[in-house]
Amino acid sequence: MTMFETFQTVTYEGADSDNPLAFRHYDAKKQVMGKSLEEHLRFAVAYWHSFAWEGGDPFGGSTFQRDWHPQNSMENAFKKADAAFDFFRVLDVPYFCWHDLDLRPDQGNFADNLATLDQITDYLGEKMEQVGTKLLWGTANMFSERRWMSGASTNPDPDVFAFAAATVKSCMDATHKMGGENYVLWGGREGYETLLNTNMGQELDHMGRFLNMVVDYKHKIGFKGAILVEPKPQEPSKHQYDFDAATCIGFLRKYGLENEVKLNLEQGHAILAGHSFEHEIAVAAADGMLGSIDMNRNDYQSGWDTDQFPNNTPEVALCYYHILKAGGLGSGGTNFDAKVRRQSLTAEDLIAAHVGGMDICARGLEAAAAMLEDGGLEDALSERYAGWETPEAQAMLESDFESIAARVVAEDIRPEPKSGRQEILENYVNRFV
Repeated sequence: MTMFETFQTVTYEGADSDNPLAFRHYDAKKQVMGKSLEEHLRFAVAYWHSFAWEGGDPFGGSTFQRDWHPQNSMENAFKKADAAFDFFRVLDVPYFCWHDLDLRPDQGNFADNLATLDQITDYLGEKMEQVGTKLLWGTANMFSERRWMSGASTNPDPDVFAFAAATVKSCMDATHKMGGENYVLWGGREGYETLLNTNMGQELDHMGRFLNMVVDYKHKIGFKGAILVEPKPQEPSKHQYDFDAATCIGFLRKYGLENEVKLNLEQGHAILAGHSFEHEIAVAAADGMLGSIDMNRNDYQSGWDTDQFPNNTPEVALCYYHILKAGGLGSGGTNFDAKVRRQSLTAEDLIAAHVGGMDICARGLEAAAAMLEDGGLEDALSERYAGWETPEAQAMLESDFESIAARVVAEDIRPEPKSGRQEILENYVNRFV
């Protein structure tokens, strides 16, 4: 028996329900803009925070006592898998995501790591058939073990680069075998602490070459999913090479990968970079590189990635507004890269956290769809930029400074500022959330 076995599958009971283990807003089959909420949101559970994390923090050890602890044996890896899929059954969630190290213990050498990864993913494949939960994406953990302390693809030791390549190959193979719809690379330690011992240009070139190898291997094995990279600033390395969406897009263009790789964006990482989540989504969407999202939130009083479940409908609504404007998440989804607080010990706590997060996302997406259908924000944008629709303005973009300056003098152009109407637009958004 797993810790979730006695729980019934969570159902939609409506906004008036006071049941903490029922959906109040997420009605999976409800149609919004021609698709069901389930199709829009494509929810996924993160294997690492929900099952591999033991409740520790920088100042204290584990607070959780799960049946699969300690996570140092394959026997417990199978127990963890049983619990995870029972949890997926309770939530009736369509997807999950994993790092290889979440699934089984590190064996210290690649051959044994490969054998145990094959063993556990075979087992997960059986569970997927039984429960119906699919794999949104897999990825390699190349930051936890001490071998990665100076990076993976950016490591000064070529043997570590080789171990990283072999590890990513094995995880791509496993993701492909399991029918994963994307493959993610997060360079948890792809950065540096000090330039005193770092050749930045060489490390970036190695990282670019590594990612090109990933793309080459994707095509070789016939993997049809998207390759995604995940931006994150200054944690754990002081200077991360994948700081934010704009930095990653510049990197991808430099190494000729802009048509092969998209971004997996996380709300918590956006906050650490000094951005809003909708900013990061809009940046990626503007370059056609929006792939998938990790939905969580940070404590705004903390400089750390606290990975809490979302609870702010206005924030979430603006994120989904830009996602819907961009045409949706495609093969991506909404992965809850979030964890309960280390004082939240019970199975009910973990279920309720996901239920609340799914409800917030459903409310946010419905509000976003309503704003798009109403058209108020789009009308305001059209009005603000209407001057650029005139023939004179379009011709100016094909002109030169001399001609433009001559026109300014000849027509005695004297621009008068126009209101940006920010508060009016903020009030407009609040009508929907």
